[in-house]
Amino acid sequence: MSTSSKKSAGNTGAVIQADQALLLDNQLCFAMYSASLAMTKSYKKILKDLDLTYPQYLVMMVLWEQDGMIVSELGKRLYLDSGTLTPLLKRMESMGLLHRQRDTADERRVAVKLSDQGRALKRRAQAIPEKIGCLLPEMSRIIAIRDELNVVRDKLQAQLEE
Repeated sequence: MSTSSKKSAGNTGAVIQADQALLLDNQLCFAMYSASLAMTKSYKKILKDLDLTYPQYLVMMVLWEQDGMIVSELGKRLYLDSGTLTPLLKRMESMGLLHRQRDTADERRVAVKLSDQGRALKRRAQAIPEKIGCLLPEMSRIIAIRDELNVVRDKLQAQLEE
């Protein structure tokens, strides 16, 4: 069999030449990774006005949805481990955006609550989704891609948890 013979790429019906299989631009993982980098860089510019990093913005969005979350629940929601999340929360607390409070009944549990400043920041952040949307044409297609990526993430995450 020559290197130019065709190989099936799973059940998608897509066919890739064997010599093309390891090209970087043919990799789903690289498309997702590089799109994520580009998205994060786009948010960085927009979030500068709020003095937030992208991970801090994600934390704020979760807390605007549900204030008073336990750190472990917040980490689960954001797919972040405590080694990454704890320093992020400490920095945000020093910025005056939130407060961390140990549960008196179970000291292992730490609740994260927005400060008045953190709640007030939500009003300023409400324009961010529209600003990002303006950068992306065909928004309905982008939303469909987001939904598909959520399915991909969930399937991969389920396999990791087996």
